[in-house]
Amino acid sequence: MTQSDARPAVQALAFDVFGTVVDWRGSIADEAAAVAASHGVEGDWEAFADAWRAGYAPAMDRVRRGDLPWMSIDALHRLILDSIVERFGLGALDEDERARLNRAWHRLAPWADSVEGLARLKRHFTITTLSNGNFSLLVDLARHGALPWDCVISAELFGHYKPDPETYLGTARLLDVAPTALMLVAAHPSDLRAAKQQGCRTAYVIRKLEFGAGHPLPDYTAGEFDYVADDFLDLAHQLGA
Repeated sequence: MTQSDARPAVQALAFDVFGTVVDWRGSIADEAAAVAASHGVEGDWEAFADAWRAGYAPAMDRVRRGDLPWMSIDALHRLILDSIVERFGLGALDEDERARLNRAWHRLAPWADSVEGLARLKRHFTITTLSNGNFSLLVDLARHGALPWDCVISAELFGHYKPDPETYLGTARLLDVAPTALMLVAAHPSDLRAAKQQGCRTAYVIRKLEFGAGHPLPDYTAGEFDYVADDFLDLAHQLGA
């Protein structure tokens, strides 16, 4: 942990959501397996979840390049889903089935420590989402998982996706705090580095199972982030919450 007395105290914590707060891989794999079973299709549904997630960053880049108009993450998820269903034997899914499966991203399960950890942190800080997930998706996730946010902030509000600077600076503006009083909490060093470049504080939460057991963790440098924690309960302890 590194500290500087010249910086204001942290007032608000903004949380990445997919992978940091909720288990997208296990949740998507379970829903895909249930849909596949109803059609008598067998397959590797964790690989399906990985393939769906793998299309996420390239799809956002297509929007940034102007190849696609601005689209919500729900809309991008649907484009990716339609591009992979044949590969996994689900090409026979009708429109209603595809639409329901696409909304599986609204029903992701929180990690075991998420609700308790957020509740502890909320006693001392304003806590909000800062996710590329669209606003309605984040609201549904909060209701589904009983996530105790003070508010929901989506990159959709800024017309930009993370890691565009507008998302971090826009969150600080909406919360009426200086970027240096806003801490991004995320399981992804690239997200944290982008926030740090805009003056935000950073907390890296290690999610060893985001991509499955045995998957290598991302690289980061010791001292690169203000805090490094094993989970939200550990982060709360470190922050005195």
